[in-house]
Amino acid sequence: MSVRGYFFALSKRTFLLSLRMLLLVPAGLPVHSQGDSHSDNKVMDNITVRQGETVFLRCGQGDVVTHTAWLNRSSILYAGEDKWSVDSRVSLVTLNQEEFTIKIENVDMTDEGQYVCAVQTSSRPRTTSVHILVQVPPKIINLSKHIVVNEGSNVTLMCQASGKPEPSISWKLISSSGDLGSDDDYLEIPSISRQRAGTYECTAVNDIDTDVQTVDITVNYVPAVSEGRDVGVTLGQRGVLECEADAVPEPEFEWYKEDRRIYTGIDGMEILNTGSLSKLTFFNVSDADYGNYTCVATNKLGSSNTSFLMYVVIEPTSSTLLQGPRAVQDGSGGAAGLHLHTCLLGLVFLPFLLRF
Repeated sequence: MSVRGYFFALSKRTFLLSLRMLLLVPAGLPVHSQGDSHSDNKVMDNITVRQGETVFLRCGQGDVVTHTAWLNRSSILYAGEDKWSVDSRVSLVTLNQEEFTIKIENVDMTDEGQYVCAVQTSSRPRTTSVHILVQVPPKIINLSKHIVVNEGSNVTLMCQASGKPEPSISWKLISSSGDLGSDDDYLEIPSISRQRAGTYECTAVNDIDTDVQTVDITVNYVPAVSEGRDVGVTLGQRGVLECEADAVPEPEFEWYKEDRRIYTGIDGMEILNTGSLSKLTFFNVSDADYGNYTCVATNKLGSSNTSFLMYVVIEPTSSTLLQGPRAVQDGSGGAAGLHLHTCLLGLVFLPFLLRF
């Protein structure tokens, strides 16, 4: 190393040592008061910035400045025009007799803390410090997975979020109105019912933003079959029995006549199951089809059933239609008329009969 290089390196180390000696003051906590303008050490108001934004650090110069630097936690970011920081987000904006300004782009939580501008003038050294506060929007980082439980079970949902300021948590069942009255990371649902199944919404909120995520709860329960309705069908016509069951998971259906199980395609009958509904169709009802039927709905939790009666309906004939109340009334009216006519004839001929 040349003599000139040696003295340059020594000068740089001396400058660094003098800066660090100059900054042997407590870092302190964030403050919100303006420093004394007559003091050599100024404390500026805190700078609040959101994560991802750009912050500018400005420092006044004045007098005849011999050395100046921006530091963070005793690490030099810039010494005059020389960049000491290896962080590409840090850059020089302005350096002249009036101000010394640097900027930090895409601010993150690691950038939060105290920053010091150290200035060495011809008269005396001085420092200006400022504290950067980084605000972070909420982010839900831990959420319960989708849950499948049986009715009556105890359920706990978890929703944890990060952010600064610390976010508040609220829960909502989307299919119902209003919040669930929980502002905790955990939502307790004791002895869950089928009415509490659905999509639950977790909302994390702070002064910066809002994050929302959802979790689904599926509640399994035993089938509940609607009461069967009796059906009257004319001989030779089409008849349908319908069986509806409410269940999770969806039920499987079986049909019985008395104790005999019915299968589709046998004896002119068809069974069609669509979700919670089963239809038993008779395409040409015979005398043997009339009687009692049972529908059974089953899932892995249990079963339920209901009964039906298919009875005969007699279709009116043309002769039956002619023999109605009017026909009876007309017949009795004719007889009455004939009787009256006979009485009148008797009254006319009675005087002649009495003469004899």
